[in-house]
Amino acid sequence: MSQQNPGASRREFLKGAAAASAATLLTPALLQGKAHADGSDVIRVGLIGCGGRGSGAANNCVNSSEGVKITAMADLFRDRLDSSRNNLKGLGDRFDVPEERCFVGFDAYQQLLDSDVDMVILATPPGFRPIHFEAAVAAGKHVFMEKPVATDGPGIRKVLAAAKVAKRKGLAVVAGTQRRHQKGYIETMQQIHDGAIGELVGAQVYWNQGGLWVTRQTPQMSDMEWQVRNWLYFAWASGDHIVEQHIHNIDVMNWAFGGPPEKANAMGGRQVRTGPEYGHIFDHFAVEYVYPGGVRTLSECRQIDGCWNRVSEKIIGTKGVANPSGRITGERNWSAPGGGRNAYVQEHADLIASIRANEPLNEAERVAMSTLTAIMGRMSAYTGKEVTLEFALNSQNSLHPEKWEFGDLAMPAVAIPGRTALV
Repeated sequence: MSQQNPGASRREFLKGAAAASAATLLTPALLQGKAHADGSDVIRVGLIGCGGRGSGAANNCVNSSEGVKITAMADLFRDRLDSSRNNLKGLGDRFDVPEERCFVGFDAYQQLLDSDVDMVILATPPGFRPIHFEAAVAAGKHVFMEKPVATDGPGIRKVLAAAKVAKRKGLAVVAGTQRRHQKGYIETMQQIHDGAIGELVGAQVYWNQGGLWVTRQTPQMSDMEWQVRNWLYFAWASGDHIVEQHIHNIDVMNWAFGGPPEKANAMGGRQVRTGPEYGHIFDHFAVEYVYPGGVRTLSECRQIDGCWNRVSEKIIGTKGVANPSGRITGERNWSAPGGGRNAYVQEHADLIASIRANEPLNEAERVAMSTLTAIMGRMSAYTGKEVTLEFALNSQNSLHPEKWEFGDLAMPAVAIPGRTALV
């Protein structure tokens, strides 16, 4: 976010910051809810991470465009790969994964990348994403990667470096922030950036819901196996739910403001989910993000049963308020026309269309900065300290296990604000 012209209005700044994104996303194919591909060339896709989201992404991918086929699969666990493989066989001739293109183990991703796939879907727990993304770019593969793309500062730096290499190589990279590919969001954001609600003065974003699934450790599971299977509840693997889930809303807020905030002041805790099966993460967060110009915004996320729920975004301007999914109220009321394709499918259609047009999308830097925004909020809540974006980006605190192997892995300590050090 450029600070070279402090006299420019915020509206002009936002228009400039959003121009590149709008130019690539607001294509006729996208706004019509379809992307045209000639279908004459088959794009071979490898799936890395065969859980529910990975299987869903594989389905979305082949259903998005003609001439797309799943040809290889990789996962740390054989049972997850077999389950996904059986489900994906329903895709018929768009699924062609014989046993020799099934890979299992910590190096399974590399074995898949050594095959003849053209594109990969990265859908493992987020803690593995920087390693897999870097390797995929090195191997010259186009990438669809689920959000978030890292869980700590060192991981973000790795993703940003690989994003630059991908751009030099002409590789397409799309991330699983599907709101960026949803017709109503795109049209509303264009209205915001064109000044429909005036200068932006605030925002409120929420992902408050009940609890999610949990996997309990059995005597047969090593600590590493259990933490990977129960990955939601370990910050090295998921980033905590502010990073893993709430990033969707945070990304919309960054989209509206044309980039990330400068700092965060947060609080949170572990009040209800206190059993060892819930690892060490918090169950609620509240963050005040401060954007350039001193604009302050509110971010909330919670995973506690029996409470009021809210999953939404609100962008506040001097002339009105926008619900970015498709509505503006204020001096001028406006609603998006509606229609458009399922955003989970559209994001793959846009990726594949960009590959075939030799105009590769590259969303890696953008999603990395939204991931970093969420990490910054978590760091502030864990420590009780104000955290700047620069500090979070340059943090040397790696959350990852020292060894990628099954065996003992100590349970991380639960953070205590005011006592846990900011590193």
